[in-house]
Amino acid sequence: MFLLLPFDSLVVNLLGISITVLFTLLLVFIIVPAIFGVSFGIRKVYMKTLLKIFQWATLRIERGAKEKNHPLYKPYVNGIIAKEPTSLEEEIKELRRSGSGKALDTPEFELSDIFYFCRKGIETIMDDEVTKRFSAEELESWNLLSRTNYNFQYISLRLTVLWGLGVLIRYCFLLPLRIALAFTGISLLVTGTTVVGYLPNGRCKDFLSKHVHLMCYRICVRALTAIITYHDRENRPRNGGICVANHTSPIDVIILASDGYYAMVGQIHGGLMGVIQRAMVKACPHVWFERSEVKDRHLVARRLTEHVQDKSKLPILIFPEGTCINNTSVMMFKKGSFEIGATVYPVAIKYDPQFGDAFWNSSKYGMVTYLLRMMTSWAIVCSVWYLPPMTRQPEEDAVQFANRVKSAIARQGGLVDLLWDGGLKREKVKDAFKEEQQKLYSKMIVGSHEDRSRS
Repeated sequence: MFLLLPFDSLVVNLLGISITVLFTLLLVFIIVPAIFGVSFGIRKVYMKTLLKIFQWATLRIERGAKEKNHPLYKPYVNGIIAKEPTSLEEEIKELRRSGSGKALDTPEFELSDIFYFCRKGIETIMDDEVTKRFSAEELESWNLLSRTNYNFQYISLRLTVLWGLGVLIRYCFLLPLRIALAFTGISLLVTGTTVVGYLPNGRCKDFLSKHVHLMCYRICVRALTAIITYHDRENRPRNGGICVANHTSPIDVIILASDGYYAMVGQIHGGLMGVIQRAMVKACPHVWFERSEVKDRHLVARRLTEHVQDKSKLPILIFPEGTCINNTSVMMFKKGSFEIGATVYPVAIKYDPQFGDAFWNSSKYGMVTYLLRMMTSWAIVCSVWYLPPMTRQPEEDAVQFANRVKSAIARQGGLVDLLWDGGLKREKVKDAFKEEQQKLYSKMIVGSHEDRSRS
């Protein structure tokens, strides 16, 4: 037994030295640079190295599949059905022209018209442009994550060893490191904002609050190995305005807040999130709502209006889609934040799914599972564009203004601009959408009747 004591002492000493070295490296190369917004370029070298490995792995899969005569799955990026943007009236006229010999302006109902609606229904079932926005993108290349490519199967020993090495690196090295950084960032956020909250209101408190938030968000960004490129930073939101952005993931908040100062808007939660919210609101006037208040549109609008009218308060950060979309499109913006009359600062966020899929499919994964998937990905790479500020025109209503802002974000981010409501993720299609098609068809028939009566 006495012979084991020196060995045990050696193990303990080595473990202590390893932990000390690890935390020193963590502090010097990650936490301190994050606090001051400095980067040593290590993450960019890491990203370029990964790209070369991914390219080799994809080529190896394609060559192996060709040798074994295995068909390769290729995702349909633009859909499986070629669609042309034509109106209901134009398509029915074309259908009548190719079918019956009646005049195109015939007001009577024709049996052949039903084929238009049948075809549209089948197209929607086969290639639904809404439902597919709520599932992760399928990658053409393989990024050594088995969950991102249907072509993953045994090809060669080298490729399998490389995948296994990637699993070890992600779960045994990156995951513990990221958890430590996330814990550090959240702990500093709660502690720092609580301490700042006890200071009297004034410039000193505002200055410290801004920089405590910024410092902690930057540490949390490092916890995801996030590589972010910001464009047009001269257009960053200013006090008294509203920042609106497309929504892909809960981390959209820290992506934006690590480059600017924002007042958050949201529902009050319990548990750890509730602790963070209560600490944050002590230092900065964030806008939190009780569960019973969220559905009161007038109360929400009044609170937001009071906030933006005070030019000393930080800009509000809002995601008008109301749900997470898979970063291929932008869906309908809720009009509430566009009724206030404040200056709107649009922001487009576009993630690169090669290194890790940031989309949160909340109907499939809980928050803990989602965060685990994020922290076991290679990295989170994204681009952020700050667009010029926009104001509501005199002839515009809130819906038209929201659509104009949404279109600008979609164009800048290279996203598909959809008019559908993101609420369809969990709800059935409203009868109003069905009635709209019926009204268009009936208007075509009734309009022809009116034209004929005038003649």
